[in-house]
Amino acid sequence: MATVDVIVDKLLTLWRIPAVRDYFPAIFALISIVGSGLKELDVVPQTYFSNSRNVVNMYFVKVSWGWTLMLLTPFILLSNFSFKRNVSYVFSRALSLVVATATWYIFTEIFFHIEEMSGSCIETGTNLKKEEFTSKATCRHAGFHWDGFDISGHSFILTYSALFIKEEMVSMTCVKTSSFSALPKMVANLLYVALNLIVIIWVWMFACTSVYFHDFIHKLIGTGLGLLSWYVTYRLWYKHFLPGLPPIKEPKQHA
Repeated sequence: MATVDVIVDKLLTLWRIPAVRDYFPAIFALISIVGSGLKELDVVPQTYFSNSRNVVNMYFVKVSWGWTLMLLTPFILLSNFSFKRNVSYVFSRALSLVVATATWYIFTEIFFHIEEMSGSCIETGTNLKKEEFTSKATCRHAGFHWDGFDISGHSFILTYSALFIKEEMVSMTCVKTSSFSALPKMVANLLYVALNLIVIIWVWMFACTSVYFHDFIHKLIGTGLGLLSWYVTYRLWYKHFLPGLPPIKEPKQHA
């Protein structure tokens, strides 16, 4: 597993670069604005990813929170235990998963209800309103289009999920300096690499969403709420209250 160790070291070095760490959140705002502009100008050619039924969208993005939890839950438990072998501490830090899941659920429900309440059923091609269908579910089941204020759930969840992962991955520094045996270190290494890969996928699919789907205002609100959720938790709340910020150990400086 020496190759994995090398990859982990390179990723840790990358995330230690101040510009990468500090400006990563701004990437989402930049991509959303530039991508939306390109969409309005209609200058981006259609590709495999312009079809919403592409494999990555169907099997990763649509269940993105499941992927995030599946990889991040064992990583948080393992990496925080490497910092402090105290069950109460580890489970208090794992509350970040509960907070994040609650945030995801509340906002996605709000988005759904806004679209439901603001929309109407439209016959595709004629733009005639079908007054007999009063909900999105019945409208779409009948083969029509529901036209409502559709805040981009993809823009929200991909932004928030990537930033959530980025914040929690810093505790990998504790694993590197821990007295863990080879097996738990190997598991942590593999999880860390997988989390970095999933962040890359989330950023790529966020860019695809920006250039191919949704109206600008819908993407702007979704992205903004994702950034706001990250900022409130990791820049305000967790600095003072449970579950607290993830532990980090800076590398020793050699004279």
